[in-house]
Amino acid sequence: SAKDMKHRLGFLLQKSDSCDYSSSQGKKEKISSSQRISQDEVRKWADSLENLIQHDRGLAAFRAFLKSEYSEENIEFWVSCEDYKKTKSPAKLSPKARKIYDEFISVQATKEVNLDSCTREKTSHNMLEPTLSCFDEAQRKIFTLMEKDSYRRFLKSPYYLNLVSPPGAGCGPENCKRNHTHTLDCNSNIISQCA
Repeated sequence: SAKDMKHRLGFLLQKSDSCDYSSSQGKKEKISSSQRISQDEVRKWADSLENLIQHDRGLAAFRAFLKSEYSEENIEFWVSCEDYKKTKSPAKLSPKARKIYDEFISVQATKEVNLDSCTREKTSHNMLEPTLSCFDEAQRKIFTLMEKDSYRRFLKSPYYLNLVSPPGAGCGPENCKRNHTHTLDCNSNIISQCA
């Protein structure tokens, strides 16, 4: 649940503050370079929602934030649409489209996204003959909604602020032996727990 996730993140944030590098030295070698996030990369996430969600770690952090606000259906819908657009087999289009529609758009949807009636109606009509672009307008509306609302709150939240400027006491350069690119080993563990 979101409450558990919030508690776990809080615990992990406290735990990462100490950054006990003597015991994590062995673990450090096991962390692949793809798990490290540079400060520059994290700062780019503040440039646009697109930059944020195109990065695996950014998407994971944003998703964790939305879960804490009980609004993860928006990003789940967006990700489902992205996956849908990669469908190669025409035979799979209709069942995949129906699943997305039933889960996010229909009146009885379990994770109903906030769409205006016109977009909802147009998307319903598109379901008669699903194409790779049948969710494009709905996806665009949800992206804009996230961009104007939850993305702005995310940039002010601990989910982002703790990544862009890690807590000084335990993870400052004077206490941790890190390389000059200032990779965020401590905080990458937080995001991997949320992914």
